[in-house]
Amino acid sequence: MQEIFVDTPEALSDLAAQLAGSEWLALDTEFIREKTYWPKLCLIQVSNGEIAAGIDVLALDNLKPLLDVLFDGHIIKVFHAARQDLEIFLHDWGHIPLPLFDTQPAAALLGHGDQIGYAKLVTEVLGVDLAKDQSRTDWSLRPLDPAQLRYALDDVIYLGQLYTAMRGSLSDRDRLQWLAADFADLADPATYLPDPMRMWKKVKGRQPLRGNQLAILQLLAAWREERARELDRPRKWILKDEVLTDMARRAPKDLTGLGKIRGLEPSIIRNQGEALLALIAQARDIPREQWPSDGRPGAPLTHKQEALVDLLSAALRLAADQHELSPTAIATRKDLEKLVRGETDIELLHGWRRAVAGELLQAVMTGKKTLLVDTDGLVLIDAE
Repeated sequence: MQEIFVDTPEALSDLAAQLAGSEWLALDTEFIREKTYWPKLCLIQVSNGEIAAGIDVLALDNLKPLLDVLFDGHIIKVFHAARQDLEIFLHDWGHIPLPLFDTQPAAALLGHGDQIGYAKLVTEVLGVDLAKDQSRTDWSLRPLDPAQLRYALDDVIYLGQLYTAMRGSLSDRDRLQWLAADFADLADPATYLPDPMRMWKKVKGRQPLRGNQLAILQLLAAWREERARELDRPRKWILKDEVLTDMARRAPKDLTGLGKIRGLEPSIIRNQGEALLALIAQARDIPREQWPSDGRPGAPLTHKQEALVDLLSAALRLAADQHELSPTAIATRKDLEKLVRGETDIELLHGWRRAVAGELLQAVMTGKKTLLVDTDGLVLIDAE
């Protein structure tokens, strides 16, 4: 395979011409975001199985020749764990390169486990052990050394091989269509710009908070999220999690009280103190029925509900066995407990998991499917 490093406009145009018309392109990015909210792109890697290239984004002012190819709707773009890569494309250029294929959810559907890493998947599928010593490198520094370039190119060279092997396996098992919902989520721009009013759920240390304290945390976390985006700074540089939780717990009413929050910088109090106090006051007035819930388990399951979870667990095992998958790759017992409680925002009811088992388990719960003991053991049949 031809391997090149592209850092001039002429080389970029030549590469784009070579990639044009490809059936698929394996894509990866290297970036840094320790000091920013938005990732800072440093390198794009691409391969079509014949050529593998690293494109030095920091050396090029205009990537249009390459972007014309990457946004070609006739070429499949292949990623592994695509979310962060796609976030970059959406933020920097306003579009997501479609159509796309992500080998991580595909791997789960082929029995390789949920959220498997790229290097481990390459080992399991291709029998190749990749170097991992550059995973924490600073990709903004130049020049890149040979070890960095080797690491970067391997990320797309073997990704292309994974794609061809895994797509064939999925096609042989008639499972390609099961990934449509997962890929539709990845193609949705809303996936990459979460609602600020939901960011409180990512605040570490919030577990002891209750009731109106969570309402205060919700507004403060939303304010932090919006300010972090506006200033392009990490969330923790705006307000640390422990500061947010302490403010929500204490609910100060004036600047003096705000000054007693450990870790809250004087400059924040001086410049943003009144705004923070206004948010806390606003949250105090939120009616009880509008307070957010942290999703903590309510009352313990009844004996009948526990029995239903056991029944669903048996049905899940049958579905998993039918599709040669591990039951835990589809759902955990906690997922089944949530299903019994009536929750719907669980992975079991989305994407390929819904197709494999989610709809089936819902049918068991509604009495449309039932378990029967026959000579071979348990079987699932229509209730009628």
